Amino acid sequence: MAFHKINITINGGLEQVLVPSNMTLMQMLRESLALTGTKNGCSAGECGACTVLLNGEPVNSCMVLAVECNEANVVTVEGLADDKQLDPLQGAIIDAGGVQCGFCTPGILISARALLDRNPNPGEEEIKEALVGNLCRCTGYVRIIEGVKAAAKVQPAQA
Repeated sequence: MAFHKINITINGGLEQVLVPSNMTLMQMLRESLALTGTKNGCSAGECGACTVLLNGEPVNSCMVLAVECNEANVVTVEGLADDKQLDPLQGAIIDAGGVQCGFCTPGILISARALLDRNPNPGEEEIKEALVGNLCRCTGYVRIIEGVKAAAKVQPAQA
């Protein structure tokens, strides 16, 4: 099996990782870098639990090979908090009661963060559309959507 050395920026820090040709981005994050917030829900791109931002766009990391990410910028759920302070989105989802078992939460947070970065004041339909690839079996989406709406009201204005 061939191995490749990739340079990748993860949550603002540059990493150099040796990865086999068939390793997914999700596997690299979890197994090589111990970033376990990215969850393995289905390994088929169906559930959204493994969603990360890849060069600013939400992707299912189980569907992307790590070697494809050479020189890329990745943000995981661990990268949302800044210096032990939650992202306003994280706080709003918690305050709205949008977390139960928490398995889907990292992917939902990343998808919602991507939406709020694109549009700081989304409507309910836009929020639903942004979260369409994220499955939640516990919370039911109402509280999650309310949390995203609340985050839109408190997040700092984009520069």
